[in-house]
Formats: sequence, C-alpha cells, structure tokens
Amino acid sequence: MEGDTFRLGNGGQVDGKVVQTFQKSFVQVQNILDQNRLLINEINQNHESRIPDNLGRNVGLIRELNNNIRRVVDHYADLSSSVSKSSDIASSEGDSNGGHKRNRPA
Repeated sequence: MEGDTFRLGNGGQVDGKVVQTFQKSFVQVQNILDQNRLLINEINQNHESRIPDNLGRNVGLIRELNNNIRRVVDHYADLSSSVSKSSDIASSEGDSNGGHKRNRPA
C-alpha cells in the first residue's frame, strides 16, 4: 500500500502512506471510543448502585473518560492537519505539473 496512489471519486489522488495513516488513526480512535463505552456503562452502574465506594470510584472513571475524550480530539486534530497538508501538497504538485488546481471556498 505504501508508495501506491489511490484515485478518489472526485478525480483527486491520495498517497498510500496517507491512507495507512488515516486507517491507523481511525482504528486508534475506535478503540478509545469502545473503551469509553465500557467506562460509561461502569459509571452508570456505579451511579445506580448508590454505594458510596462505587460513587467514589466514579471520580477516577470520569477523569479517565475525560482524558480519553481529549485523546480522541487530538487524533481528529492530527487527522485534520494531515488532510490539510496532503491537500496542499497535492495542489502544489498539480500546479507544478500543469494540472488543475481546485479553488477552495473562502
């Protein structure tokens, strides 16, 4: 896959390495979201139990959940940056090769 070029439906191209990076990031995000689902279920069970030790445990679980949410946001920010850089590189290559540059809305 690395070194390969993939054509998009809109006529654009994406480097295989970029596709691998996206796939890896999305798998990482999905794993975090799966973990968050388990944390939320445990938090809900502890809350419904009204047992003081369980309620106290929720403090740590909620902190972990918040940290996971930050990690997901960071992954999406990195992906957004990667898309932007890939788009800029593709646009500049299109210009230097006499290709067509797509105008982005302001």
